[in-house]
Amino acid sequence: MFESRSNRNFNSAPQSITAFIATVLEPAITVAVYMAVMAWEDEPIGRADLTLCFLVIALTWPGINRFRDRLSSAAVGIMGSWLTLLAILAGFGYGTRSLDLFDRNVILVWAIATPVLQLLAVRLGHRALRHQAADPRNRRSAVVIGAGALGVKVARSLSHGPAQGVDFLGYFDDRADARVHAETTGQRLGTLHDAAPYIRTHGVKEVFITLPLGSQPRIIELLEHLQGTTASIYFVPDVFGISIIQGRLQDINGVPVVGICETPFTGINRLVKRVSDIVLASLILVLIAPVLLAVAIGVKLSSPGPVIFRQKRNGLDGEEIVVYKFRSMTTMDDGSVVRQATKGDPRVTPFGAFIRKTSLDELPQFINVLQGRMSIVGPRPHAVAHNEMYRQLIKAYMVRHKVKPGITGWAQVNGHRGETDTLEKMQARVEYDLEYLRNWSLALDLVIILRTVKSIWADAKAY
Repeated sequence: MFESRSNRNFNSAPQSITAFIATVLEPAITVAVYMAVMAWEDEPIGRADLTLCFLVIALTWPGINRFRDRLSSAAVGIMGSWLTLLAILAGFGYGTRSLDLFDRNVILVWAIATPVLQLLAVRLGHRALRHQAADPRNRRSAVVIGAGALGVKVARSLSHGPAQGVDFLGYFDDRADARVHAETTGQRLGTLHDAAPYIRTHGVKEVFITLPLGSQPRIIELLEHLQGTTASIYFVPDVFGISIIQGRLQDINGVPVVGICETPFTGINRLVKRVSDIVLASLILVLIAPVLLAVAIGVKLSSPGPVIFRQKRNGLDGEEIVVYKFRSMTTMDDGSVVRQATKGDPRVTPFGAFIRKTSLDELPQFINVLQGRMSIVGPRPHAVAHNEMYRQLIKAYMVRHKVKPGITGWAQVNGHRGETDTLEKMQARVEYDLEYLRNWSLALDLVIILRTVKSIWADAKAY
């Protein structure tokens, strides 16, 4: 799973209509619809309305959702990001007691019309892209230099989707057929020395170099020849054996730097994630206060010991944090050896089995969220003793600590909750955690939260 997804994780300037909607048109459409509804209702635009528009731009400018190119995925993303935005704005309004400053009819029409118009813009954009890609004048021819596994991945990416607008012509490589990827058979156009003449003769627009870094002298010589053509040249580094997390090209005082492993929560994303955590955790704690009290009484009456179990876990950047849970066992392991709970574990009390089954034992962790130790959604924190063991057994295990641990996560809603009694089960959980880091968006967080609520009462793996 690590390697198969790596080629999708380098961030660049928006190249699709959905990415353009996310970064530019989403805030523009949202604010424009609000102003239009205000004018339709003949409502004066006041300071509160301008503040609301400013908040909308601040929250949507980075693109709350990382849209995908497929229209169906874009629709899900638009609704997810819009509902998340409304929840955040409602939290702001409730916390500042400013909800009464806005006309309810305006807010209702705005809430319904905005996602409809955003989806319409994406639909029209997709249609325009398909029409543009079908025009022979807009097609781009491309070749790949390097007929290995990496070259095949690039070729597949270039050929994926009708709106890609690329005609892949073939490969160039010096190696014999037995040493290249079997899929390239019949698509070889020549050796590296044949590349530049072919590109000039056929007017090739794009060249992708996928040779290994060990071929540096050949790459330098190749680049010298290719600079005599008008083709755009791209070098694809062979890093597919590495779990790439939020890979991106950066500029540090004029020096180009390729990031391979980075947290998704940098810059504005960090602020958006933290604000959403505070707003949602505060609202949830208010709503579940009676449940917290009932569970606390149940724990106290069911067995001797404290109501809250405090355990050391590894949090952001691997630092130790203290995580709260309602006590569900007769023992409280927090040393160098921590035994995971198993099905029918005699340490689990009868009431503890109930709150573990329904995940009620995790509810105090919303306090950890407000403290800044955890997030509502993220990789589940493991005991320190388990981390020390698995970091030596599972590749890229510690990368999951590039973000704050969560109360629920992508792994949990995909069936990897409960005991990890084999290395393969922990490996699968880590793979989903890393996939979450690669593809984070507020819309994805909302989907995970909703799926968690849905699965709580039907999860047979919780005990």
